[in-house]
Amino acid sequence: QYAPFKMDLNDHLSSLGSLGLGRHSPPPRSAFGAASDTTQTAPQLVHQGTSTAIYRSYDTGFKVILNPNPSEEEILKLLHEQNVSQFLPWSCRKRQVTDVTSFNKRPALSFKWVSGITLKEWLHKVQTGPQVDLNVRLRAAMAIAKTLSDFHDGGVVYNSLTPDNIILSPSEGEYVATLINLSNALIYRNDNSVDIDITFEKQMKEVDLKSLGLVLNQLFRGEESSNGEGAWEEPESTEGDPDNFRRKRGKQQTIAEGLPLYLGSLISALIDSSPDLFYESVKDVFLDLKIMAENTGGYFMKSELDEMTAKGRLHLQGDMFYGRQVQISMLMHLFQSSVVVGHQPLMATISGYPGTGKSTLVNQIKKPLTDLNGYFIEGKFNKSTRPDTVLASALNSFFGTILENNAGNMSMSMKWRIHDAIGSGSSSVLLEILPNLQKWMADSSVTTECLAPSSIVKGIGSSHRLKFMFCKLIGAIACRAHPLILFLDDLQWADEMTLDIIRMMMTDPDIHHFLFLGCYRDNEVKLSHPLTAKLNAIQEQGVSIVPIKIGPIEKECVNKLLSEVLCLPPSLCRPLSTVVHSKTSGIILFILRFLASLNDEGDLWFSMSNRRWMYDLEQIRLKEIHGDVVGHLTEHMKNLSQEMRMGLKVAACLGPSFDAKVLEKVTEGDEIGFGFFKSCTEFGFLQNAGSNSDKYIWSHDQIQQAAYGLIPLPKRESFHLLLGSRLFMKTSPSEMEHMIFFIVDNMNRGSKLIDDIDQQWEVAQLNLEAGEKALTESAFQSATKYLLTGLSHLGPDSWKVKYSLTLRLYDAASEALYVTGDFSKLSELIDQPLMNARTFEDKLNIHNNLVRALAATSKAEEGVATCVDILSQLGEVIPTDITADVYAHEVAQVKQMLHGKSREELLSLPKMSETNKLAAMQFLNHSLTMTYMVRPMLNPVIVFRMVKMSIEHGISNISAFAFACYGAWLVSEPSWDVEGGHRMGRVANEMMKRLSAAEMTPRLYATVYGMINIWKEPWQAGLNKHLEAYDSGARTGDMEYALTNLYMYTNTALYGCGENLMSLSQNIQSYARRAFQCKNRPTCFALMSSHQLTLDLMGIEQNSFLLFSNGMTEDSCYASAQDNNQLSMCRGICVKKKFVAFYTGDVDTAAEMYDLYHTFPMGSTGRLVHIIVNAFIDGLIGLFFARKHREDEAKWTNAGLDAIRSLRKWVKSSEWNFSNKLYLLEAEYYFLKEDDERAIVCYHASIKAAQDHRFIHEEGLAEEKIATYLLHKGRHNDALGHFINAKKCYDVWGAHALVHRVDKAIAMCGTC
Repeated sequence: QYAPFKMDLNDHLSSLGSLGLGRHSPPPRSAFGAASDTTQTAPQLVHQGTSTAIYRSYDTGFKVILNPNPSEEEILKLLHEQNVSQFLPWSCRKRQVTDVTSFNKRPALSFKWVSGITLKEWLHKVQTGPQVDLNVRLRAAMAIAKTLSDFHDGGVVYNSLTPDNIILSPSEGEYVATLINLSNALIYRNDNSVDIDITFEKQMKEVDLKSLGLVLNQLFRGEESSNGEGAWEEPESTEGDPDNFRRKRGKQQTIAEGLPLYLGSLISALIDSSPDLFYESVKDVFLDLKIMAENTGGYFMKSELDEMTAKGRLHLQGDMFYGRQVQISMLMHLFQSSVVVGHQPLMATISGYPGTGKSTLVNQIKKPLTDLNGYFIEGKFNKSTRPDTVLASALNSFFGTILENNAGNMSMSMKWRIHDAIGSGSSSVLLEILPNLQKWMADSSVTTECLAPSSIVKGIGSSHRLKFMFCKLIGAIACRAHPLILFLDDLQWADEMTLDIIRMMMTDPDIHHFLFLGCYRDNEVKLSHPLTAKLNAIQEQGVSIVPIKIGPIEKECVNKLLSEVLCLPPSLCRPLSTVVHSKTSGIILFILRFLASLNDEGDLWFSMSNRRWMYDLEQIRLKEIHGDVVGHLTEHMKNLSQEMRMGLKVAACLGPSFDAKVLEKVTEGDEIGFGFFKSCTEFGFLQNAGSNSDKYIWSHDQIQQAAYGLIPLPKRESFHLLLGSRLFMKTSPSEMEHMIFFIVDNMNRGSKLIDDIDQQWEVAQLNLEAGEKALTESAFQSATKYLLTGLSHLGPDSWKVKYSLTLRLYDAASEALYVTGDFSKLSELIDQPLMNARTFEDKLNIHNNLVRALAATSKAEEGVATCVDILSQLGEVIPTDITADVYAHEVAQVKQMLHGKSREELLSLPKMSETNKLAAMQFLNHSLTMTYMVRPMLNPVIVFRMVKMSIEHGISNISAFAFACYGAWLVSEPSWDVEGGHRMGRVANEMMKRLSAAEMTPRLYATVYGMINIWKEPWQAGLNKHLEAYDSGARTGDMEYALTNLYMYTNTALYGCGENLMSLSQNIQSYARRAFQCKNRPTCFALMSSHQLTLDLMGIEQNSFLLFSNGMTEDSCYASAQDNNQLSMCRGICVKKKFVAFYTGDVDTAAEMYDLYHTFPMGSTGRLVHIIVNAFIDGLIGLFFARKHREDEAKWTNAGLDAIRSLRKWVKSSEWNFSNKLYLLEAEYYFLKEDDERAIVCYHASIKAAQDHRFIHEEGLAEEKIATYLLHKGRHNDALGHFINAKKCYDVWGAHALVHRVDKAIAMCGTC
């Protein structure tokens, strides 16, 4: 590589080979290499020609006429040289004539001597000395062109450009060229010129341009001129005649032979210009040489003809990138942010018209990502393929690449991250749809165990589970050491589920160092498009989406593209690029395909004689083409052979990618001819997916669309039907699983043409198989489409003639509609099977999907009624009017059945096998959640029936949950059997393990650790169980209870355990994001209320609800819950406000919340920790106001005594959780009764118990209460010490609002 250098002249001349000037030995050489002694005073003869001689004296030279009696013409020529020299600007490097004078009594020119050597001598030294690289020659060529350009800019044509008349000199690391012998130079423009004849000017410059081509040809070939005369010849010398110059070279090589194509084209265009390929100015030549000198790699140095060029075929790559500096800068900034910062996922959308190079822009980030050991995953949606398989396919391809290029430690570290993320009980569905991941994980010491099929939640749970597992997988792949970019192209065709996964990924708090890039066609995405709504939803969740707009490339970029493709200097491409840009509007794909068509049609060809690409500009200019690339391509394809056209039409119907064997299977005989794939690859229509692969991919979906356009519109349906039928007939049963989608996709496009009922049923059967296969691949929306299409082919008699097929289609379609959340369509669909199914058992699956749909659409009342009706048909009559007697009867029955049964007897119960009973358990389970919401008195009855059925008919997976719910009922009022409830909780846990019912973990843990064990075991002990349950629920798809466990963790950690508020606040916010991701509004709002509690206690004035919902506040959330009869939410907000008000000293607001809370009565089911703590706070509020001795003293005293009675009962089951609270209530009671001795003892006991049991917040509260008591008693110093202790506790808790309040009390004590 050439590197610029700086050195003085002597050093420069002595560096043989650096600029090719030869090694210097003193004394200095003249312009012709003759030694000269600069110490001599007399002028020295340097050169003598036939009519003139050159002398040198110091830095002055003399050109002397030899004729002692010179003619007037000879003298005028000297004056002409002086005139030209003085006319040219001072900066122009020419012979600087100082005067016309007398030398030895002869007329002479006096001029400044120029140091350096002539190009002729330079060429001699190149031939005889060390080799000079091309880069050095380029610098010399640029110097010559620059000086000649300056001449033209100055209004002078030189007319004598030969190697003898060019002096090369070093200057600041570069060459400079000086033109001597101005005798033939002509001034064609001066300041007095008014109208310049452009044709005359062009003709004047042509001589110099051609001479420059000849000089450059010699320069780059390293050949000397055969002319022995110098540049000092008289004007009558023929040195300035280019034709004579060329004749004197002797035997010639073909112009440009052996040179880089770029350089050869430049020289060829100068010497043998064509009407379309020529230079108009030397400045263009200089600029083209400069470009080559600055880019000494790539196509500039290409000298050998590749196979395609030799055949005259253009080599057009689809990923050519030009311009877009603003867009690439935005993209790189995002990339750097995701790598360096990476705290949260980043997202950008790239929009533009088809073919503008959106995906090519994204590809520019691959290299810097690879340099940082990053990962790039890419997928592309297509109009003709199943969109819900794109993400899985992209990930599977990524892991396939990992398998092929195993990256050692890097790959192993990712394996462990994935293992940790998806757990050892990994999602079998995720591994089934990503076989390369399964193979890669299995091929290591990292083991994964798949969940049993029974451990996977069906329906919407499957959808939630899959979404969550995709997020977990992305989070495991991306890390600081290996940042990840996920690129999905053509988002305008994305399905709802994939868009939802994108939304979840962008709001996932566990994904870091991740950048999502999505491209879409803005001409197809309007305000009503689903993509617009999804992008708005993502932004509403606080994600900043960077929009990057891609438009047509500019004319100069088109010129650069042509220069690279044709290996031509940019100046020679400009006429063509202007026409091409005009006709294609700068759409990069259109440009490439237009160039290919010009090549095919002979308007753009490679000339072997000139070794350069040529074009017929006028013919190209006159071409009429379609206004879009698809239309142009279709017209171009129509000129191909019949076999090629047939092959293209068939391939277009097979989708964006296909196996060669599939195309061969669907064609007959020689329909597509020999070498179809090779020709398509050469034309740039198709790309081979790999060197050893038979899979082909369309180079661009616009090319596929153009090929599809070859099929006349009226014949498309019949063409698809023909292809589908051929594939079906030629596919063996063993191949059907692989071919089913190709067959069905094509048959469905032409199925309207099928009239025969047997064929209709056959199509229905094929759609059923495709739909069921899509369901197994978790492609739920594709499955829905196939199954509904299959239903459309059933005739009116299908229930009679094809009962099994019809029932299977309705069952599968109802499941798919439920999973995709299309409940309105589901409600329309179920009438038919409910009316026509022959047995009640055949209707059960439809009923099951109906009930789940009712629950999902908040129609709990209707859902409960439906369940009760179905249960009665299954033999399980459920009472709907729950009177006291009915309730007592149900309680007595279940207790009688459980009486005397040991833990082992319950665990040894046989497995339930009767189909109807299994179905009944399923519907009882459905009704459990719905009755908790709308029929609380019926809820425990449902639990009792589930337990009874398990004892009478055997246990199922649901039985474990039933026993846990019964345990929760036992520990609640009025039963209050903590030991019995705790025993049932242990039975439920063990039963779940024995049944391998992992899908019940979230429900079981929420019940056991959130409602049962809180009455007996330390609250801190169960915290991590809720987090385990969340992970389990996310893996099995039970997101409802997974999120419930997050809320229970938050509830216990915040109200019960007094965890640090700062870290807890951050966690709660991420949990709320999870709930928001899953569209679980009740849990999300409950978590936001908890987050608001942390902010209030920390003294941060911020509305937590604004993070997820514009304009919502805690008060508006409460009002909405009240309007919708959501009692649990109302109670929760009241508890939160009361808790904050009490701790911050706003006792009046706390009293208001006390009264409001009691307007929302509790049922008889389990209590959570915040409700338990609420009873404790109620007691403290009551005793505080009782001390005020107001008219309502009795009310407040009773409130305090009720709390004391409750705590005295509770403390018997768990001193750890309740003793400190009871001591504090008793202390406050003794304060009310002015029993100072007992009060002090109880205060200290409360402080000690809270400290021992790690309830830092309640330790602080007890310290504050005793301080208040002591202050009331006038013991200010003692009070001060306890206030300081309270402050320390609150500070550790992170409750800075409380610290600030206690500081005021400390200050007050200090002034007393």
